[in-house]
Amino acid sequence: MAKDLYEILGAERNASADDLKKAFRNLAKEHHPDRNPGDEEAEHRFKEINLAYEILKDPEKRAAYDRYGHAAFDNSGGAGAGGFDFGSGSGFADIFDEMFGEFMGGRRGRGGNQRGSDLRYNLEISLEDAFKGRSTEIRVPTSVTCDSCDGSGAEGGAQPVSCPTCNGAGKMRSQQGFFTVERTCPSCRGAGQVIDKPCQNCSGSGRTQKEKALSVKIPPGVEDGTRIRLSGEGEAGLNGAPAGDLYIFLSLTPHRLFQRDQADIFCNVPMSMTSAALGGVVEVPTIDGGKAKVNVPPGTQTGQQFRLRNKGMSVLNARQRGDMYVEARIETPVNLSRKQRELLQEFETAGAGRSFSPESEGFFSKVKEFWDDLTE
Repeated sequence: MAKDLYEILGAERNASADDLKKAFRNLAKEHHPDRNPGDEEAEHRFKEINLAYEILKDPEKRAAYDRYGHAAFDNSGGAGAGGFDFGSGSGFADIFDEMFGEFMGGRRGRGGNQRGSDLRYNLEISLEDAFKGRSTEIRVPTSVTCDSCDGSGAEGGAQPVSCPTCNGAGKMRSQQGFFTVERTCPSCRGAGQVIDKPCQNCSGSGRTQKEKALSVKIPPGVEDGTRIRLSGEGEAGLNGAPAGDLYIFLSLTPHRLFQRDQADIFCNVPMSMTSAALGGVVEVPTIDGGKAKVNVPPGTQTGQQFRLRNKGMSVLNARQRGDMYVEARIETPVNLSRKQRELLQEFETAGAGRSFSPESEGFFSKVKEFWDDLTE
């Protein structure tokens, strides 16, 4: 089981961004491989700390982790240590440079072609859609590959040239006391090359802003919070780098008739006092749009449930269905006519000395025993 990210950093779940950064730096200094040569455990711990901070320093990733835990990062293109998943555009190098560029010097530069960011889209669907499944179209504002330069960022197919700032090394070194500090070149961002003639349409980034229409297939049986991943449908990468992924988080709107509990469905059905007392047949709706008959035995009480097998929700990636539970809600008559009142009074008188309300009689019998105990 993957460790809790906050526990890895030794931080509280409500810790501020500054507190997380402080905790991260302290631990990273302590476990840095340069300070623990040959210590594999320290190296593993160092990687674990960096991966945890990569998620928690990003507000969107942190929010997703706080709500869904490690499940928010499963199956998204490659897993890191501890089961965390960042895809090919992981910010591990960014963390490394951010930290050691300030107090020890990084040992690697950032690549110039950075993978595009992952995107999140919240989609609300009905309970019927979750039962049957459906295909729908969504429109997502995102960055796409520039049509003018095909993502290269160069005007008219021009080729990149060696970066004059770092002479093509992609990084710059300087001496600070006993340490040699190595930083990513600010001009080429570690690529070693720059675009001499940037594309006018995208200003050399290789991507432009656009609203993209996508078709999403929702399988039957999805639950509230289900995540659907569309690989490569996130933001386009810089200068032709791979695109990120799009994650669609599903939420179900409350239904006017049914309540759902995983694969089972519950439906509260009002019944008249006479129907409950005499028994009969009640017709109820089902989630598939059909009808089902429920045999109500005489003397049915409020809260009594009737089970309809295989009338519940679809099960994700399976053929079976859950069950449906019909719960009786007995109604007390209101707005009685004089004749109805007389008939009820006659009913009450005719039942004198007979047991036809077992719950009431059992309750008041316990009340009498309670009072008798107090007077002893």
